Amino acid sequence: MANRPLAYVLSERKANLGPMEGKIVLQARPTGRKRVDHRSFCDEVARATTFTGAEVEAVLRLAAEIAKRHVENGDIVEFGDIGTLTPSFQSKLVEKGAVEFNPNIHITKPVVRLSPSRKYFTLTGVSYERVEAPAKKTKKPKPSEESGEDNP
Repeated sequence: MANRPLAYVLSERKANLGPMEGKIVLQARPTGRKRVDHRSFCDEVARATTFTGAEVEAVLRLAAEIAKRHVENGDIVEFGDIGTLTPSFQSKLVEKGAVEFNPNIHITKPVVRLSPSRKYFTLTGVSYERVEAPAKKTKKPKPSEESGEDNP
Protein backbone atom coordinates (compact mmCIF):
# COMPACT_ATOMS: atom_id res chain seq x y z
CA MET A 1 0.00 0.00 0.00
CA ALA A 2 1.53 3.31 -1.06
CA ASN A 3 1.74 6.08 1.52
CA ARG A 4 -0.46 9.04 0.70
CA PRO A 5 -0.17 12.41 2.36
CA LEU A 6 -2.68 13.17 5.11
CA ALA A 7 -5.14 15.69 3.65
CA TYR A 8 -6.11 18.69 5.77
CA VAL A 9 -8.06 21.92 5.53
CA LEU A 10 -7.40 25.13 7.38
CA SER A 11 -10.29 26.49 9.37
CA GLU A 12 -10.58 29.87 10.97
CA ARG A 13 -11.93 30.20 14.50
CA LYS A 14 -11.74 32.32 17.61
CA ALA A 15 -9.45 30.94 20.34
CA ASN A 16 -11.21 30.47 23.67
CA LEU A 17 -8.26 29.58 25.92
CA GLY A 18 -4.56 30.15 26.35
CA PRO A 19 -2.28 32.97 25.24
CA MET A 20 -4.24 33.51 22.00
CA GLU A 21 -7.63 33.77 23.74
CA GLY A 22 -9.98 36.09 21.84
CA LYS A 23 -7.82 36.17 18.68
CA ILE A 24 -8.77 34.73 15.30
CA VAL A 25 -6.54 31.71 14.62
CA LEU A 26 -6.04 29.14 11.86
CA GLN A 27 -6.21 25.47 12.72
CA ALA A 28 -5.53 22.43 10.53
CA ARG A 29 -8.20 19.74 10.52
CA PRO A 30 -7.82 16.31 8.86
CA THR A 31 -10.19 15.69 5.96
CA GLY A 32 -10.79 13.40 3.03
CA ARG A 33 -10.72 10.29 5.16
CA LYS A 34 -12.42 7.14 4.09
CA ARG A 35 -13.57 4.32 6.30
CA VAL A 36 -12.24 0.82 5.67
CA ASP A 37 -15.02 -1.57 6.63
CA HIS A 38 -14.22 -4.65 8.69
CA ARG A 39 -14.80 -7.16 5.91
CA SER A 40 -12.48 -5.29 3.50
CA PHE A 41 -9.86 -5.07 6.24
CA CYS A 42 -10.07 -8.82 6.88
CA ASP A 43 -9.82 -9.55 3.15
CA GLU A 44 -6.72 -7.34 2.90
CA VAL A 45 -5.08 -9.17 5.82
CA ALA A 46 -6.05 -12.52 4.25
CA ARG A 47 -4.25 -11.66 1.00
CA ALA A 48 -0.99 -11.59 2.98
CA THR A 49 -1.66 -14.95 4.64
CA THR A 50 -2.91 -18.44 3.86
CA PHE A 51 -6.26 -17.66 5.54
CA THR A 52 -9.48 -16.52 3.91
CA GLY A 53 -11.09 -13.22 4.80
CA ALA A 54 -13.77 -15.07 6.77
CA GLU A 55 -11.13 -16.95 8.77
CA VAL A 56 -9.29 -13.72 9.59
CA GLU A 57 -12.58 -12.14 10.67
CA ALA A 58 -13.40 -15.16 12.85
CA VAL A 59 -9.98 -15.07 14.53
CA LEU A 60 -10.25 -11.32 15.21
CA ARG A 61 -13.76 -11.71 16.62
CA LEU A 62 -12.68 -14.64 18.79
CA ALA A 63 -9.65 -12.72 20.09
CA ALA A 64 -11.87 -9.76 21.03
CA GLU A 65 -14.42 -12.01 22.79
CA ILE A 66 -11.75 -13.88 24.77
CA ALA A 67 -10.01 -10.63 25.74
CA LYS A 68 -13.34 -9.17 26.94
CA ARG A 69 -14.04 -12.32 28.98
CA HIS A 70 -10.64 -11.97 30.72
CA VAL A 71 -11.28 -8.29 31.46
CA GLU A 72 -14.77 -9.10 32.82
CA ASN A 73 -12.98 -11.42 35.28
CA GLY A 74 -10.75 -8.53 36.41
CA ASP A 75 -7.67 -9.46 34.37
CA ILE A 76 -5.51 -7.05 32.39
CA VAL A 77 -4.96 -8.16 28.79
CA GLU A 78 -1.95 -7.03 26.77
CA PHE A 79 -3.48 -6.88 23.30
CA GLY A 80 -0.31 -6.90 21.22
CA ASP A 81 0.90 -3.69 19.62
CA ILE A 82 -2.52 -2.05 20.07
CA GLY A 83 -2.22 -1.65 23.84
CA THR A 84 -3.55 -2.91 27.15
CA LEU A 85 -7.17 -3.71 28.02
CA THR A 86 -8.16 -3.17 31.65
CA PRO A 87 -11.43 -3.22 33.58
CA SER A 88 -12.76 0.12 34.78
CA PHE A 89 -15.95 1.57 36.27
CA GLN A 90 -17.41 4.65 37.91
CA SER A 91 -18.17 4.77 41.61
CA LYS A 92 -20.65 6.98 43.40
CA LEU A 93 -19.42 8.77 46.52
CA VAL A 94 -20.81 7.39 49.76
CA GLU A 95 -20.35 9.24 53.02
CA LYS A 96 -18.48 7.11 55.53
CA GLY A 97 -20.78 5.82 58.28
CA ALA A 98 -23.98 7.24 56.72
CA VAL A 99 -24.77 4.34 54.37
CA GLU A 100 -23.12 1.00 53.85
CA PHE A 101 -21.31 0.81 50.51
CA ASN A 102 -23.22 -1.50 48.15
CA PRO A 103 -21.24 -2.36 44.98
CA ASN A 104 -24.44 -3.28 43.11
CA ILE A 105 -25.79 0.25 43.65
CA HIS A 106 -22.70 2.45 44.02
CA ILE A 107 -20.49 1.03 41.26
CA THR A 108 -21.77 1.97 37.79
CA LYS A 109 -20.81 1.86 34.13
CA PRO A 110 -18.33 -1.03 33.99
CA VAL A 111 -16.25 -0.76 30.81
CA VAL A 112 -13.20 -2.12 29.06
CA ARG A 113 -10.57 0.63 29.02
CA LEU A 114 -7.97 0.64 26.24
CA SER A 115 -4.62 2.14 27.14
CA PRO A 116 -3.20 2.56 23.65
CA SER A 117 0.43 1.82 22.93
CA ARG A 118 2.23 5.09 22.23
CA LYS A 119 4.60 3.36 19.84
CA TYR A 120 1.72 1.95 17.77
CA PHE A 121 -0.55 4.98 17.83
CA THR A 122 2.13 7.57 17.04
CA LEU A 123 2.23 8.02 13.28
CA THR A 124 5.72 8.38 11.83
CA GLY A 125 6.84 9.01 8.29
CA VAL A 126 3.69 10.87 7.27
CA SER A 127 3.45 13.83 4.93
CA TYR A 128 0.71 16.42 4.64
CA GLU A 129 -1.26 17.90 1.78
CA ARG A 130 -3.48 20.97 2.09
CA VAL A 131 -6.78 20.67 0.23
CA GLU A 132 -9.67 23.05 -0.23
CA ALA A 133 -12.53 22.75 2.23
CA PRO A 134 -15.60 21.14 0.67
CA ALA A 135 -18.36 23.59 -0.18
CA LYS A 136 -21.01 23.80 2.50
CA LYS A 137 -24.37 22.39 1.52
CA THR A 138 -27.18 24.91 1.44
CA LYS A 139 -30.46 23.97 3.04
CA LYS A 140 -33.44 23.70 0.75
CA PRO A 141 -36.28 25.96 1.85
CA LYS A 142 -39.35 24.27 3.28
CA PRO A 143 -42.37 24.13 0.95
CA SER A 144 -44.20 26.76 3.01
CA GLU A 145 -41.19 29.12 2.69
CA GLU A 146 -41.07 28.72 -1.10
CA SER A 147 -44.66 29.84 -1.64
CA GLY A 148 -44.34 32.71 0.82
CA GLU A 149 -47.46 31.56 2.66
CA ASP A 150 -47.67 31.31 6.41
CA ASN A 151 -48.97 28.02 7.68
CA PRO A 152 -50.20 28.26 11.28
